[in-house]
Amino acid sequence: MPTNPIKPEDRRPDGLHDLRVTRYGFLLLDNFSLIALAAAVDPLRIANMIVGRRVYDYQLVSTGADYAQSSDGIRVLPDATMADSGSFDVVFVVGPNPIPRKGIGAVLDWLRLHARNGTALAGLDTGSYFLARAGLLNGYRCTIHWEDRDVLMEQFPQLTVSNRLYEVDRDRYTCSGGVAPLDLMVHLLGMPPGSRSLAARVLELLVAERRSHEQRQRTSLRQYMGAEHAKLDEALQIMESNVEETLAIAEIASYLHVSQRQLERWFHERLSKTPAQAYLEIRLLRARQLLYRTSLPLEEVCARTGFTSMTHFATRYKAQFQISPLADRRRYQNAL
Repeated sequence: MPTNPIKPEDRRPDGLHDLRVTRYGFLLLDNFSLIALAAAVDPLRIANMIVGRRVYDYQLVSTGADYAQSSDGIRVLPDATMADSGSFDVVFVVGPNPIPRKGIGAVLDWLRLHARNGTALAGLDTGSYFLARAGLLNGYRCTIHWEDRDVLMEQFPQLTVSNRLYEVDRDRYTCSGGVAPLDLMVHLLGMPPGSRSLAARVLELLVAERRSHEQRQRTSLRQYMGAEHAKLDEALQIMESNVEETLAIAEIASYLHVSQRQLERWFHERLSKTPAQAYLEIRLLRARQLLYRTSLPLEEVCARTGFTSMTHFATRYKAQFQISPLADRRRYQNAL
């Protein structure tokens, strides 16, 4: 991060002389994402440095403990607790991993109180889940980390849940995990009373590039496959988009306007496997995600990943992960 003094001529982009102070509160839940917090707070720090005064005031809030512990075990000292935090212009829920299902009543009540007071509300990483549980995302577009999208859609089918990096819908701001909060904060800094010039300067100092809210989260499945070939990447996208109702490899090749033989050659050269093997791995990885992140019965997981036989599904799953589907789910839950 930049530590050198900013030159006077670079300090204030046009239109920022009269910025009013905006107060942000970051609610840190147990096992919160540290990288999400840092990606959201540092743009505010940089913006204050550019403007030359603290126009973006931010406060870390705990649920009541003396410290908040992140998912990687690092403890953070909060500035206040929910009981004595005061008022904010925007409250960000910095979500945890995994998502707790019990003992969050006080958090939900605190969020509802801020909503009644006209506070804008935001969810970072899994923070959207808590806004949804509080009934504060009804009628809004929202997003969440791709791993937990099924959880949100299963429990709150009335919500409009996108796969975008972030969503800004009136007074609700939500984003996925990792460094996506940086993209959200830069977007907010570019909105009134901020300016695009301020947002651009923040990005420059953070050595980052602007990513549009239209950009979608890249699912982990293609990253897992490691494709670096345009047509091959497109083939994997087609497979990911057709997990429940699977396609024949010949259909995929036809859609790409290549021969099946050529498609098979690309898969062999780049991934050392056939298209059918890659497609099966994608479906099984999707099944594991559903087993871990949702409470769907095994029969439903089987159907949603394109298997017509439970026996075939269980056999393929065990061959891939060396454990049965139900045992894998129990192992994951017991480790939480």
